[in-house]
Amino acid sequence: MSAEVTPSRAKRPVEYEATVTDLRMETHDTATLWLELDASAGPLDYKAGQFINIDPHQFRSLAQQCAYLQEQKGRKEPPRSYSLASAPHERHVAITVKDEEFIPGVTRYPPLLSPLLVHGRLVGAKLKVTGFMGPYVLPDDAAERADHVLHVVAGSGAVPNFAIVKDALHRGLKLRHTFLASNKTWGDILYREELAALERAAPDRVRVVHTLTRETDEAKYGPQVRKGRVAEALLSELIPAPDACLVYVCGPAITPWDRRKALETRTPATPRFMEAVLGHLHELGIPDKRIKREAYG
Repeated sequence: MSAEVTPSRAKRPVEYEATVTDLRMETHDTATLWLELDASAGPLDYKAGQFINIDPHQFRSLAQQCAYLQEQKGRKEPPRSYSLASAPHERHVAITVKDEEFIPGVTRYPPLLSPLLVHGRLVGAKLKVTGFMGPYVLPDDAAERADHVLHVVAGSGAVPNFAIVKDALHRGLKLRHTFLASNKTWGDILYREELAALERAAPDRVRVVHTLTRETDEAKYGPQVRKGRVAEALLSELIPAPDACLVYVCGPAITPWDRRKALETRTPATPRFMEAVLGHLHELGIPDKRIKREAYG
């Protein structure tokens, strides 16, 4: 993942020993893992929206895959970053991991760590994680800069934004949150019941809207569900006051491999979720200073 803003305070990441205390399958290919971190390594001081790193080299079962991928790439495999699904007031640190898909001709390399985290039956296992990092957080003066936060997410991009909403509500920040989640089908939506519960508990603070790209009859799921991709008209509807809104966008973006391939073939890289949404926001006159983004791909 990548982000372009500056964190409010810089801290050196700490390596913790973690125990996987529980795991829940959110969808057929995505799981949430709850981690008990050994606080003797340092305080568990993080902000909603940040991430941890997990080094794949610590898993013996991945040694051959690591060696193969390193030979193919000509470099050491880096740690993988996973956004926190938990908010700081919650007892356990949690991450939600999607088992990435390898698509021949589209994806250059098969996933390394995510299949193990999702399907490896790791409850009770110990692993090392490094945290906490990332500038994709609410600014300290968020309630002074805006009264509304629009979260625009696709797939597992929901993870850090889910944590941000929970944290803001817990702290009683005077902010309204609109959570706009784009997915293929109703079954792909992360935290569907949890988001609905937040909306029921604080209807004046939380509104949830879903867009589904591969459902034939989205109306059966209720008026909060729209058909198709996130479009400029929908964003305009959800941002009645652009000067009083902050927008947090998290989802897939053009990858470095896409860019290299585009240069080699002399054809433009196909925009993905991030580029499309940012284009719509700019057309609506939302300045960059009111937009935070975190991309993956």
